[in-house]
Amino acid sequence: MKIEKEKILEKKLSMEIEKLGGWSLKLLSTHVTGLPDRMCLLPGGRVFFAEVKTTKEKPKRIQIWVHNKIRALGFRVEIIDQSEKIKELIRYYG
Repeated sequence: MKIEKEKILEKKLSMEIEKLGGWSLKLLSTHVTGLPDRMCLLPGGRVFFAEVKTTKEKPKRIQIWVHNKIRALGFRVEIIDQSEKIKELIRYYG
């Protein structure tokens, strides 16, 4: 399995979201630890959050807790650690 860095994956995700006419916003967690990396807004009022990790890395315990809290509110939180997951998301949302 090819190791892909978080920074590269985050850039790929943002470019693909823009191609769909959406907006990929970087979430800065100055006040809330564990926020996902991106909030992706898509046409038609669709929203999902993306946690981007270098291939084979897993979210930290606080991140998992925050992700579960977001999911409990009815939002999707996607964990992205390889380009194939970006392609799957684009097929799903595109």
